Amino acid sequence: MTLSGVQVIVLFQKISAKYIAYSHTTCAYIAFALALIVGCYTHYEKIVQNEYFGYPDEWIPSVSATTGDRYPARAIFQIFIALTSGPRLALVFLWYLLSQNKFLLIVGLIRTVSCGGWVYITSTDDHSTHDVAMIIYVLCTLPWMLSVLATASQDPVGLKRRRLLVIAFFGTLVPMVYFFIQHKVHQVPGAYTIYAFFEWSLIVYDVGFDALSCYEFDRFDLKIYPRTAKGMV
Repeated sequence: MTLSGVQVIVLFQKISAKYIAYSHTTCAYIAFALALIVGCYTHYEKIVQNEYFGYPDEWIPSVSATTGDRYPARAIFQIFIALTSGPRLALVFLWYLLSQNKFLLIVGLIRTVSCGGWVYITSTDDHSTHDVAMIIYVLCTLPWMLSVLATASQDPVGLKRRRLLVIAFFGTLVPMVYFFIQHKVHQVPGAYTIYAFFEWSLIVYDVGFDALSCYEFDRFDLKIYPRTAKGMV
C-alpha cells in the first residue's frame, strides 16, 4: 500500500473480530495452565501449604498461591495476563459497539481493571487489597454475564452454552464459600483443597463464557485503511 508516496507494508487489511475472542481465550488459559504446571513442578509442597495444613492433607493449590506466591510461576502468569489485556479490552469495546449498552461497557472495564488488581497485587504483597479486587471482579461478573446474555444472538448452541456456563459459575460459588468457611473457621483438613478445586473451576467457566463471544464477533471485521488525503498529517 502506498501512503503519501511512501510504500507501507500492511500485515492485514481485514481480519475477523472473532480472533479477538480466540486470542483472549488462548492467552488466558495458557496463563493459568502454565502457572499451575510450573508452580507444581517447582514449589508443589509450598503452594499447597496454607496457614493450617500442608501436604498430604492439602494437595490442590489455590489460584492465588499458584499465580502469586512463587517465582517463576508468578512471572509467567503475569506475562501472559499482560498479553491477555489487549484482547480483553478489545472484547469489552466490541461488545459495547454491538450492544450500545453503556452499563455493559462500564461493568466490563471495572471487571478488567479489578482483574489486574488481583493479578498484579498478589496475596503475598497485600492480602486485603488482593481479596477486595477479587471480590469486585466476582461481583461484576454477574451483571457482565447477564448483560451479554441479554445482548447475544439467539443462536441456540451459543445460547445454551452460555446459560450452562452462567449456571455453573454461580452454582459453584455456594460450595466454594462453604468449604472456605470449613477451612477458615472450622479448620477442617482438606477443606481448602476442595475450595481450590471449585476456585479453578470458576476460571474455566469464566474464560469459557467470554470465548463464546466468537459467535457474535464472527459478524464483524477489523479493518486497517489509510485516512483520506485531506485528513492525513
